[in-house]
Amino acid sequence: MNKDIIYFDSVGKENTEEVMRSAAKRAAELDVRYIVVASTSGQTALVAAEAFKDLEVKIIAMSHQYGLKERGKWEMDEEKLKRLNELGVVVTTQSHMFSGVERAISKRLGGGSRADVISDTLRALFGKGFKVAIECAMMAADSGHIPVSGKTEIIAIGGTRHGADVALVLRPAHSFDFFGLQVREIIAMPRIKEE
Repeated sequence: MNKDIIYFDSVGKENTEEVMRSAAKRAAELDVRYIVVASTSGQTALVAAEAFKDLEVKIIAMSHQYGLKERGKWEMDEEKLKRLNELGVVVTTQSHMFSGVERAISKRLGGGSRADVISDTLRALFGKGFKVAIECAMMAADSGHIPVSGKTEIIAIGGTRHGADVALVLRPAHSFDFFGLQVREIIAMPRIKEE
């Protein structure tokens, strides 16, 4: 099989629309039914809803967990959340797979955890958006929003800071089976990574 990969010269939200167009095209070609997109405020998920509107897909918007920026607070914009609900997008949140309790232990006792090593390796080698896409796919699997089987393929979309700059075709896995996850295709990613 011969497939093009879109490489961006920079990271960030300026790539969002092209990521979504390319991901929608590939979803149609592969008959992918599940799209997982990282979206903190809801804006990136709204762009995804528009890009995938003509396809029969379930869009799962994975948001930051409560309390990440401010104790007890969620970063999802209420108006965007209302619009996403009207569009049928599933909006959910969960603790990050590569942090959570592990990060609390590292902060208190020092050192790094094995989860930190995985996270930092993905981020350093492939970029933050790549790590985010994989993390959100596991979060969606652990939340029960996507099927997990040897035959299931999804598209996972992540970004660096804001927007989207990575799209991957994945065989998803639950977090307890992290090494069962497979990156099957790279649809788009930045060539230059954020340091």
